[in-house]
Amino acid sequence: MRHPFRVVIVTGVPGVGKTTVLSKLEEIAEKEGIRVKIVNYGSYMLETALREGLVENRDQLRHLPLRRQLELQRLAAQKIIEDAANELSGDDVLIIDTHALVRTSAGYWPGLPRHVLDELKPDMIALIEAKPDVIVERQARDRGRYRADIGGVKGVTRLMENARTASLASAVHYASTVVFVENREGAPDEAAAELLSYIKNL
Repeated sequence: MRHPFRVVIVTGVPGVGKTTVLSKLEEIAEKEGIRVKIVNYGSYMLETALREGLVENRDQLRHLPLRRQLELQRLAAQKIIEDAANELSGDDVLIIDTHALVRTSAGYWPGLPRHVLDELKPDMIALIEAKPDVIVERQARDRGRYRADIGGVKGVTRLMENARTASLASAVHYASTVVFVENREGAPDEAAAELLSYIKNL
């Protein structure tokens, strides 16, 4: 039912600030002597897609044909666990930065379907959240990504609501705990400390 190391899946809508929160968490964990390995699910998918000439950048992934995305998703899950197994054990923590739900050209698509969960076997699913208008502002500041197709405040609100439902549904398969952490503007350290406190209780 579980890997030797702890597995935490961290999700959140694009622009919520997951990467920033996780960077702060890594700093705090190091000071406390907790070994964590943070990986980005999309980066694993992108690596394969680039190698096969399917996309030119990360934001094109969600517009690939659904069956192609499924195959990339499956391969990424396997590789993430394979890499982690070579580095982690005992009380170490694998943290996977991903999305519980992805808005694609074919509709909403689950980021944590059963075949992915069977590979990852998560102990916890954590949702990083923020107010929708704050998320939209953060998206606008991030010039390196294209997220206009998510749909402004209304689209972000709908995606957040659906992502909560998707995360709770995914948690059932492996009896994973689910936590919600608010990433308030200018306070990613607080969000990181809160998330780490949950992880330490696994």
